[in-house]
Parts: sequence; C-alpha cells; structure tokens
Amino acid sequence: MAERMVGKQAPDFTMEAVLADKSFGKVSLEEIKGQDKWTVLFFYPMDFTFVCPTEITAMSDRYDEFEDLDAEVIGVSTDTIHTHLAWINTDRTQNGLGELKYPLAADTNHKVAKDYGVLIEEEGIALRGLFIIDPEGELKYQTVFDNNIGRDVDETLRVLQALQTGGLCPANWRPGQATL
Repeated sequence: MAERMVGKQAPDFTMEAVLADKSFGKVSLEEIKGQDKWTVLFFYPMDFTFVCPTEITAMSDRYDEFEDLDAEVIGVSTDTIHTHLAWINTDRTQNGLGELKYPLAADTNHKVAKDYGVLIEEEGIALRGLFIIDPEGELKYQTVFDNNIGRDVDETLRVLQALQTGGLCPANWRPGQATL
C-alpha cells in the first residue's frame, strides 16, 4: 500500500549533479533548507528522449521566476552525470538541452526515486514526478504521472505561489487573487 508523503518531512537526499555552470558537484535538500528556500524537485525518465527536453528546457527558460520565489529547481533521472553533461552540451536543435540554469542530478543507485515513490524498478527509470518542498523540509505538493506527458511550468509556478500565500486558494486561483 502506498504511504502518504504530503504533509510529512520530505525524504532527504544528496546526489551528484551537473550544475548550471556545467561543473560536477552535489545537490542536497539539507543545503537548500539551510538557505531557507523552497525546493522544486522533478524526476524525468531518461536523457536523450523526446518529451523530457521540452519540459527541462521550459523549466530552465522560466528559472528566473522560480528564483524570484526563493525556490531552487532540481531535475533528476537515473542517468549518470556524464550522460547529463553530454545532453546539456547537445544543442536544443539536436534534441539536446543546451544551457540550463539549474542542476540535473544523477540518481544512479535509484534510492531517491524509490524514496519519492517514482521508480519503475523493472526498467530502472523514474516516472514523471514533481515535488514541492517548503524551506523547513515539509513536502507540500506532489504529482506523478505517465511518462508520455510533459509538465506545465505555468501550473508548477501557480502551485508554488499558492503554497507561499499560506492561505486557502480556491479552484482556478491565480497569483494576485484573494485567498479564502
């Protein structure tokens, strides 16, 4: 039986990653919490696929908006940092990522994908999962869906802003509107 995650402390993680400057480093939830920032953690199935670059680049193109909301974005797959770097170094016109403004993390041992409930064990890849974690480490939002469908960056930003109001946001709430 699946266990509820929203409203609980998010599973901690530290992963190797390709950082925005294309260097190798690490990303960790503990470090982001220490900066008093929100975390937008999203999983995607694998590098060099067709849907993934559309959403990864869309998130990067809108990264400044996440930054304005004191949020760090981290993309994760079970690929290696070397595969991530090769994909980042591939031009967008060639199904690559080009420049990214946030890190891509490598969950090569599949632990983080498993901890977040998105691992397809028989394939060794992750489902498309999106998790928003507040600065105290509480998981506030999660969505997991089929790998054939890319995420909507507008919706991710809307949900982040709604969570940050601390209020009750009705259906179809938009930033700037009153809460209940």
